[in-house]
Amino acid sequence: METLATQVLICSLLTTIVFLSCPAMSQEVIKKGDAVKHDYGIEKNDAEFNYDMRSKKGPFHWGEIKPEWSQCQKGSMQSPIHLTNETIKIVSELGPLQVNYTARSHTTVVNKGHQIMMKWNESTNFLHINGTQYLLKTSHWHSPSEHTLNGKRLDLEVHMVHESPSGQTAVIGTLYRVGEFPDALIDLVIHHLKDIPHIGDEMDVGPLDPNPMIKDVNSYYRYMGSLTTPPCTENVLWTLFKEVGTVTPEQLELLRKHLRHDSKANARPTQPLNNRLVELNQPKNTTSDKN
Repeated sequence: METLATQVLICSLLTTIVFLSCPAMSQEVIKKGDAVKHDYGIEKNDAEFNYDMRSKKGPFHWGEIKPEWSQCQKGSMQSPIHLTNETIKIVSELGPLQVNYTARSHTTVVNKGHQIMMKWNESTNFLHINGTQYLLKTSHWHSPSEHTLNGKRLDLEVHMVHESPSGQTAVIGTLYRVGEFPDALIDLVIHHLKDIPHIGDEMDVGPLDPNPMIKDVNSYYRYMGSLTTPPCTENVLWTLFKEVGTVTPEQLELLRKHLRHDSKANARPTQPLNNRLVELNQPKNTTSDKN
């Protein structure tokens, strides 16, 4: 018995030594070209929400998951929406979109599991609408597109999320079709995606120019809506370029590759318009062209 007790004591001491020798997870200073790994878990059930239409965590149930997400189900100004000729009012008085993307911003790419996101750190790039300045904070992609054009989803949509000093949100969206020509910004990012294969992984990719996301500033849709992911906060000012960009099949596949299986098609269903005003700003000499 004494020998057995001694063996148990020795095993316990060895286990304690091994446990204490393991380094604790710590926050790292990210250097350019270094990927930081975070153990957030990649199992389907670990996600707070997903895009599986049959799941209790899917878009039709987002508003039931948390009380603070109730707007996803009860809100009256939700996004995305159908953009149709019948519901659009053509105007010219909004004028060209005032986008001031003049600086290359230090950028971090993050795998959020349900989307690939870019954080524009210390960005000085801004959007100016109705006397309010909105600073570019993040951008992310949805595939297929969330907004539809005359009932049709396109292949991809990027959202550029801006915030004012008072906390107001304005989002610029660009839609894409698969085509021969690659998107210039995605081209700069996709070769880093292999280094962030897990949820929470992020990589500093250095200073990037956000201008490739901006299309024709004279022609765009404008309406009041919401965030398209929980908590689905409303009173978001939406601007969607009429001009459609192109993305290659390879770029589209790489943006989806490391997302969760329940979020590879990460587009929220379109929401009721509820008599909201949707404007299409165009120069006066083109106001008859809705398509």
